[in-house]
Amino acid sequence: MYKIGIIGDRDSVLGFMALGFSVFDVNDADSARSALRGAVKDGNFAVVFVTERIAALIEDEIEKYKDMPMPAVISIPDKDGSTGYGMSNIRNAALRAIGADILFSEK
Repeated sequence: MYKIGIIGDRDSVLGFMALGFSVFDVNDADSARSALRGAVKDGNFAVVFVTERIAALIEDEIEKYKDMPMPAVISIPDKDGSTGYGMSNIRNAALRAIGADILFSEK
């Protein structure tokens, strides 16, 4: 059976342990990169969530895995709320796929 992981600061990710997630408590870019690489190398993670603040620190590492079928690396807000990083990624993905900003354009 595939696993779900979450990478982020302790206060943001600890509660996910009760849901059966594999929790990676990180505080800096180096430990976050190491956790993501470990999850990818494990080969049993279908999804790895990364809190937005941590994802912004390791954007280059996340980019390496964006075209891989597994794991899907998805940014989520942390305990302090959204930084806008996730929505920015959705907007950029739509621009790449469609060539126009159909999701956030002002009318």
